[in-house]
Amino acid sequence: MRSLSGEYGHLERLKNVVLRKEHEEKFYEIEETVALSKSLAVKFAGVDTPEEARLLSGAEFIISREEAAPLKAGEFYVEDLRFLEVFCAGEKVGDILDVVEGGGGSLVEIRLLNGEKRFAPFRNEFFGVVDIERNRAELLRKWILE
Repeated sequence: MRSLSGEYGHLERLKNVVLRKEHEEKFYEIEETVALSKSLAVKFAGVDTPEEARLLSGAEFIISREEAAPLKAGEFYVEDLRFLEVFCAGEKVGDILDVVEGGGGSLVEIRLLNGEKRFAPFRNEFFGVVDIERNRAELLRKWILE
């Protein structure tokens, strides 16, 4: 598995995890972890063949905040960004549906008010204040949604 934060120490200590794939979640007990150069190999109880393991490829690890890597200044947990309202110049333009990793960093998937979906780079050039408590994110450049 590959960590979105780039940190693995906290993941090596996990005893169990929920995996989410295609909107389905399932609990797994972790039997063993092995640190690799830029990832972590995980052996789940009951997943005993390469074919069974391949079925889990692409799944998200869902862990508690207590088990997650601590945030640095300006960082957010993906779960906190999901469903934030997006405003530009004081006007609501949509809602964040998800965060995905792109070649140049994170992209937020935004559902516009007309129902269309767009991706925008989640970078300082495009997003200003992100206020989790007020459930809103400030988009600085509306043209990025065109």
